[in-house]
Amino acid sequence: MTLLDSTIAGIRKTDLAAADAARARQDRLTKPQGSMGDLEALSIKIAGITGSPRPVLAPGAVFVMAGDHGVCGEGVSAYPQEVTREMVENFLAGGACINVLARRAGARVVLADVGVTTDIPPRNGLYIRKIGYGTENIAEGPAMGREEARSSIEAGIEIFEAEYRRESFGVAATGEMGIGNTTPSSAIVAVLAGAEPREVVGRGTGVDDDGLERKVSAVERAIAVNRPDKDDALGVLAAVGGFEIGAIAGVVLAAAARRVPVLVDGFISGAGAMIARGLCPTSAEYMIAAHASVEPGHRIMLRSLGLKPLLDLGFRLGEGTGAAIAMVLCDAACRVLDEMATFEEAGVSEG
Repeated sequence: MTLLDSTIAGIRKTDLAAADAARARQDRLTKPQGSMGDLEALSIKIAGITGSPRPVLAPGAVFVMAGDHGVCGEGVSAYPQEVTREMVENFLAGGACINVLARRAGARVVLADVGVTTDIPPRNGLYIRKIGYGTENIAEGPAMGREEARSSIEAGIEIFEAEYRRESFGVAATGEMGIGNTTPSSAIVAVLAGAEPREVVGRGTGVDDDGLERKVSAVERAIAVNRPDKDDALGVLAAVGGFEIGAIAGVVLAAAARRVPVLVDGFISGAGAMIARGLCPTSAEYMIAAHASVEPGHRIMLRSLGLKPLLDLGFRLGEGTGAAIAMVLCDAACRVLDEMATFEEAGVSEG
């Protein structure tokens, strides 16, 4: 049995009894029932995920996966491809937005090179799990081979497990870095959600109108050339995906197997989540949508996954930034459930 197969075999349905107990406690806390809205629902969902009626989330971990894309040759990004490597160096130096927000959330940033086009010297804080030096151009053929797709997912699982064994965490978040990666993400959502490329393709890093048309054309050609089967998630990843997208899917699956809530960041993370859901539908029960990206395809993704975003702040950065902010909400939701007094405990009269 492969690592991917054994991980999927270990994923079970969330704990309805724990969720019901959390819901009952929410209804007895010293407030009108439902008055904390989505925060109540969030705490109940986390209770079901963790199996604890009163979950306490330890400091979290943000998994930032980095990889490059051959489709950049089609002129689909406003930034040159070398920015992927340069931003990895920025992450390692602690100077990126995700570093700032993770520090504020009390979370650690876990960085991995799963497919950057150049070699990055090994050092503390960086996993080297390179599947290849960037993917192939999806507008001309498959992004990668099927076994490479499996390896990218298993890299995400391995990195998650290594970090969890080193120091366990109560909540995980997905993030990424890869110039051009909104294009394969658009292709993935178009295939798996049955949407037209023009519905899902956005401006990504800020391409102009001509760049947007090039992106739409690249996605249309990728689907026409590769003919991915929506019922074969691994095949979709191989045909039109990315190494970091596969690694994100692996993080999601590993989190579900460990009963750890996983905050899905934005558009590219959503593509990884869709691959994970295609491989194991039950994994979607462990996903929490951190925010709604301005990318048009992201809302289609969220509807397909059945997820409601916690935040809508107009983000389009990636890196796991929205997920890092959402970690604070998850912690707040669980603290209210656990620490707030019930009517009986406080001696407060009910309505």
